Amino acid sequence: MSNKKLLSSLCYFSIFFAPLLLPAIIYFVTDEFEVRRHAKKSLISHIIPMALLIAGFIILSFSIFSFNTQSVMSSDGNFMFWGIVPFLFIALYSALFFVVLIWNVYQGIKVLK
Repeated sequence: MSNKKLLSSLCYFSIFFAPLLLPAIIYFVTDEFEVRRHAKKSLISHIIPMALLIAGFIILSFSIFSFNTQSVMSSDGNFMFWGIVPFLFIALYSALFFVVLIWNVYQGIKVLK
C-alpha cells in the first residue's frame, strides 16, 4: 500500500477524529496532486455540515427570540411555523450528517482498494 493511498483515505476517515484539521494540513503540506485532490474533496465534505450547523443556529436563535416556541398552534388556532423549525432543523441536519458520514467512509474505502 502506498503512502498516497493511505494519506488520501485518512483524509476521508478523519471525519471521526479531526474533521477540518487533518485534511487542511495534508492539503497544504503535500505536493502530490492525487493526495491534494482527495484532501480538498474531504475538506469540502467536512465543511458542508459545519456551514449548515452555523446557519441553523442563526435560524434557531431567530425563532427562539422572535416567536413563542412553546406550542405548534397559537392561541387563536393558527399554525405557528416557528414552533416546528427546531425539529425540522434537527431532522435535516441529522440526515445530511449521516449522508456525509457514509460518503466519507465509502470514499475512504474506495481509495484504499
